Amino acid sequence: MDGVQISESRMDETGKAVCVLLVEDEGLIAEMISLALEDRGYCVSISDNAEDALERLVSGESVDLLFTDINLPGAMDGADLALRAREMKPDLPVIFASGRWGLLEKLQTVPHSAVLPKPYSVTRACEAVEHLLDPARMIQAPSLSL
Repeated sequence: MDGVQISESRMDETGKAVCVLLVEDEGLIAEMISLALEDRGYCVSISDNAEDALERLVSGESVDLLFTDINLPGAMDGADLALRAREMKPDLPVIFASGRWGLLEKLQTVPHSAVLPKPYSVTRACEAVEHLLDPARMIQAPSLSL
């Protein structure tokens, strides 16, 4: 099978791909985290502001984890986005990332969430995602990519 690469995709117990909504306004950070998560088998959607991310959630886009920067352009920040997302999906795991240490300390009390102080490594970001997404509910399944 020349030109076909087999990679592992993360799937939930129903066979649906596990999807991360990454909300980050710094393009390089978003690209690095997205590529690392895709290499680990996650599907990743990227938004550069909270309003766009909220529209994706409202539209019913499949999201199994919200990974959001706190400081975002626009009227809504990442904390507000997470609050609105949890109104729709109360069990949605959330990763908060920010360089504002005081705010991150407050966010550490949010259930089923993780806090990543900036700067963070790509490895640490991926570990946080894997920690919040219960590995017991996921299976590895091969997928084909050309």
